[in-house]
Amino acid sequence: MPKGVMAENRWDELRELHAEGKGRNVIAREMGIATGCVSRTAEHLGLTFDRTAIQAATAARLADLAERRSVLAVKFQDVAEDSLERIYKPTTVYAFGGSMNTYAEHTFDEAPATERRALVTAAGTATDRSLKLAPAEASSNLDGAKSMLGNLGNILSAYSRDMDQQDAEAEAQSVDQA
Repeated sequence: MPKGVMAENRWDELRELHAEGKGRNVIAREMGIATGCVSRTAEHLGLTFDRTAIQAATAARLADLAERRSVLAVKFQDVAEDSLERIYKPTTVYAFGGSMNTYAEHTFDEAPATERRALVTAAGTATDRSLKLAPAEASSNLDGAKSMLGNLGNILSAYSRDMDQQDAEAEAQSVDQA
């Protein structure tokens, strides 16, 4: 008898369970023995296990994971869009400070520069995560896309500088009024 197979008096039980269409793991559980022992004994007896169910289950699991990644990608894209929209909404900024740890807050018509940078960073991070989970389709006009993105980057940089300057002026005015 080969090494690592179950006792010969249990072979009939293995054959019966195998004939019922039970898989290796189920047989091992029912017989109270290791799966490796079931595999070696089945091989010794010329029995094979149908792996189509395992392959189908694996394919289904991979499809489920792909769907979950797709759902996460949509959620990350929603976060990115929400972050960018919040730039133009009224924003309350608060701080604790001074020797008395005094609370102060101010509401701006739009997010100030510091919060705007944080929102743009959050949008960029969320977009990056979304693209890693569900990559965008390749474009045939890569050079055109690079040029457009370069122009967009220049426009956004100029806009950010203008907004920083406006925030600084508004802050100076609020200090003068106080």
